[in-house]
Amino acid sequence: MSPERLARINQMLDNRQIDLTICLDKVHKTQNIAAVVRTADSVGIHQIHAVLPDSSLWVSGNTASGSQQWVDTVNHRTFDDANKIFKQQKMQVLSTTFSDTAVDFREIDYTRPTAIVMGNEHDGVSQEAIESSDQHIIIPMVGMVQSLNVSVAAALVMFEAQHQRQKANMYGTRQLDHQYCQTILFEQGHPIFAKACRRKNIPYPAIDELGQIEANEDWWQRMRAPYQKELVGE
Repeated sequence: MSPERLARINQMLDNRQIDLTICLDKVHKTQNIAAVVRTADSVGIHQIHAVLPDSSLWVSGNTASGSQQWVDTVNHRTFDDANKIFKQQKMQVLSTTFSDTAVDFREIDYTRPTAIVMGNEHDGVSQEAIESSDQHIIIPMVGMVQSLNVSVAAALVMFEAQHQRQKANMYGTRQLDHQYCQTILFEQGHPIFAKACRRKNIPYPAIDELGQIEANEDWWQRMRAPYQKELVGE
């Protein structure tokens, strides 16, 4: 791994916000999902949630192309499943929906642990999510159009959250688990070795401060040994 790539990955890990997330509530268009994940990566969101009853439509590693390898996605069959996680993490749950209690999205304090729920392209946020939310938010508009594309709306809210958190100096201090960071550094810094580890069922090694592999001779011997399935022609 080059020093430049190591520095870039470490910078990304240092800026990840583990208590800020987006929940896509039955959003199924892949281009919208990809755009949301790309924006989530750009503002430092570590993990997003996707609610889709049909598991065949769950967000996969191919959905958001390159962005997906940097942002974890947790799939759920129901909003209640996702909401249990938000409550365990003591997050305020915000749903984008028109209601008598909805407030301008810029009035929210996003320095608090926050889950932002975005609805699908036709029906908006589900009734289940609306009833479970701590606050409803809207994006004020003065034109004839009453709603924005979900990826555009999500981007506006996420960048407002980023703006507030930057002012509060919430970026630049690593919050992620050390082992998770080691995994990312190995997979993204040494992808060929990572693929071999998965194929041969070899544990990932440690990565040192220079981005290099720290492993004993036994690990290297297992890495160099021919893959058994290849020997038998499978």
